[in-house]
Amino acid sequence: MGKDYYSVLQITRSAKDAEIKQAYRKIALNFHPVKNPGDRHAADRFRESSEAYDVLSNPQRKAIYDQFGEEGLKNGVPLDKTNWSDPYTFCGDPHKIFHEFFGGDNPFADFYKHAELDKSENFGGLAGRGRKKQDPPIERDLMLSLEEVFHGCIKKMKISRRVMNDDGHTSSFKEKILTITVKRGWKPGTRVTFEQEGDQGPNSIPADIVFIVRDKPHPIFRREASNLVYVQKIPLASALTGTTIHVPTLDGRILDIPITDIVKPGFTRSIPGEGMPLVEDTNTKGDLIIEFDIEFPKYLNSDSKDFIKKALIPNAYKKEDKPKKQNVQMKSSDFED
Repeated sequence: MGKDYYSVLQITRSAKDAEIKQAYRKIALNFHPVKNPGDRHAADRFRESSEAYDVLSNPQRKAIYDQFGEEGLKNGVPLDKTNWSDPYTFCGDPHKIFHEFFGGDNPFADFYKHAELDKSENFGGLAGRGRKKQDPPIERDLMLSLEEVFHGCIKKMKISRRVMNDDGHTSSFKEKILTITVKRGWKPGTRVTFEQEGDQGPNSIPADIVFIVRDKPHPIFRREASNLVYVQKIPLASALTGTTIHVPTLDGRILDIPITDIVKPGFTRSIPGEGMPLVEDTNTKGDLIIEFDIEFPKYLNSDSKDFIKKALIPNAYKKEDKPKKQNVQMKSSDFED
């Protein structure tokens, strides 16, 4: 069961924006690590309340969460026939949410006048004023089909981020479209970075947003480096006697491949230049590797089994033995009249 952000902030689902802010303020101040040094429970409550506020204070995230729960929020949901919402990932830094909520001022200054906190940049203290620290990168998966990587394409990624208003103290959420030009042959793990496109804060540098290329599962092929692997089912009879198979390609062609060798378990056939384009030279491609899945018959009658034995096991049936000569001992009396 998913997280209940409303329970975390101890509010009802009908709570308005002001109530959400008030609830977060109370919990964040009560459970802040400065007031609860070494208290693991307080640290967990502080972090949970930060994530809950980050979701419920954003109208779009809140709407998705209210309808689809945590799973829909973090996995994305269909907005229309072609577009999905961006999966939500908490920034992982509750101090960042706290810092932005209080506008960079230290709410504990009146209580900890002699503490080192006043010198910390985490809350805009004396030593921290004017200094900005960049938030850690926000990483998101960029799911691409093999066709998109094979041909190259343009991907439009919609993000929702917090931006500072003109007064320099308050913020609001705005949507933005990031354009990614997918180059042919991009490999899984390729990183595309958009600098400082994360949430803005009064005393922090926005995080970079990093999209990481991942392969979508393909119904026919799988990618291994620059090669494509295709699995061909083949009946046992064809595996033994030969056949011609018809193999599709990512660009819509059909290759007719004659198989004249005996196909044994582990046998493969490699077709050069029919794999994925190389990033460094898109005119050069990897190989198409054909793996074989031999289909054995489910049943054989006795005549079929005898026929196969005669064909595959020459010595299975020996020639019929000739009648043996009898060794008869004759007596001399046998020849007398």
